[in-house]
Amino acid sequence: MGQMKTVGKKAWGYRYVILVAVWLLYVINYFDRTSVLIFLPMIRDDLGLTPAEAGFGASIFFFAYAFAQISGGWLADRIGPKKVMGIAIVVFSGVTFLTGLVRSYTQFIWIRLFLGLGEGHHFAPAHKTIANWFPKKEKGTATSFFSTAWAFGPAIIPMIITALAAAFGSWRPVFYVLAVPGLLGMFILWYFVSNKPEEMLKKGRMTQEEFDYIQDGLVSDKTVEGQKGGMSIVVRDKNFWIYSLVLFCNLAIYWGSTTWISSFLYDQHHFSIKTMGAMVSLPYVVAIIAMLLGGRLTDKVFKNKTKPVLLISYIFSIPVLFYVGMVPTGNVPIIITMLVLLGFFVNLSFGAVYAYPQIRYSKDIVGSAVGLSNGFGQLGSFVSPLIAGFLVVKTASGYSYTGAFIFFAALSVLASIGTLFLKEDKFVLNKQSQSVNNSGTNI
Repeated sequence: MGQMKTVGKKAWGYRYVILVAVWLLYVINYFDRTSVLIFLPMIRDDLGLTPAEAGFGASIFFFAYAFAQISGGWLADRIGPKKVMGIAIVVFSGVTFLTGLVRSYTQFIWIRLFLGLGEGHHFAPAHKTIANWFPKKEKGTATSFFSTAWAFGPAIIPMIITALAAAFGSWRPVFYVLAVPGLLGMFILWYFVSNKPEEMLKKGRMTQEEFDYIQDGLVSDKTVEGQKGGMSIVVRDKNFWIYSLVLFCNLAIYWGSTTWISSFLYDQHHFSIKTMGAMVSLPYVVAIIAMLLGGRLTDKVFKNKTKPVLLISYIFSIPVLFYVGMVPTGNVPIIITMLVLLGFFVNLSFGAVYAYPQIRYSKDIVGSAVGLSNGFGQLGSFVSPLIAGFLVVKTASGYSYTGAFIFFAALSVLASIGTLFLKEDKFVLNKQSQSVNNSGTNI
């Protein structure tokens, strides 16, 4: 058995093919949503929107996205994550194409709503796939690698799409081009991805040793195996709601800053669109390193404990977010430094925060746990850009985003407090219900 575990752990197994495939699919997902935010100043001017209207247009995506998380997790537990991701790719690719045709504020709102519904059915199934394919000891690393999709995407997307916009002379044709990667995503999903390791074992694409290694390390619980009421189970856990609050703040900080960073650089610091594209990429290049480091710290240094990494991320983010909006216009070295620090500390948490439900909950209900918690968490992504839009102040020289970044710093304070109360031991149903005895648990 010891030799089997060694082989499974060290070999380049098919689980890594699954991870890379799911990662690529999510990068494609991010091309669509990030492009709207990068072009938000231009869309705002083209459609004649106020900053508050533009903020609402950006935020409404996350309103639909939040509710789609819940149904996405529910469907992933019932019909399998692969089918749900396939539907999601078809929908968000089609809506991306239609984005280039938007001519009014009302159309912009509807496009953002449907994009949120499409992309919202992608996230929980992706995590369900990772939960099915990776043992507990590797979940922090696997989840942190997957999380780099939403750093890698924003790191390269601004430079690519701003170059395309410059070549086309408009932002609109860019969205026609961005619908094409969805076709590639459909092929990757169809050929490389399966719901569970058993399917690839039968096809001969993975070894018996790797299969046994994965099965031996999965988070399971006999008290919930085969049960259909995943959501009704996880909501009994008080820590689930604490975690959901922390995730709410985490996503509010990330998407609040991501939504407004391009406008902040364009309006407050008066960078050209080309320079702005390069500057916006900077924090996300750093974020890739931070996310990978956060996952390794969770697995290797803190031994599957997420709280230390979360606290480091949130506490150090407070002064960074507080000051970044106060950097004087024209002080390029300081703004670059603050963007680097923002990219590192805000994103250090992602591997840990999304590893938490995979470590705490059984693989049988993790889809529901991720979907419901991320549905609640994505409400933070909805309200944060919206509130920040009202905190943007018009000045004689343009706009000031100081109040918006102070708001993001306050969210980091709340996330730190919530993390202190978070428990990390595996959730066992028999501790919450008198009808289940202790003999029903198996890790």
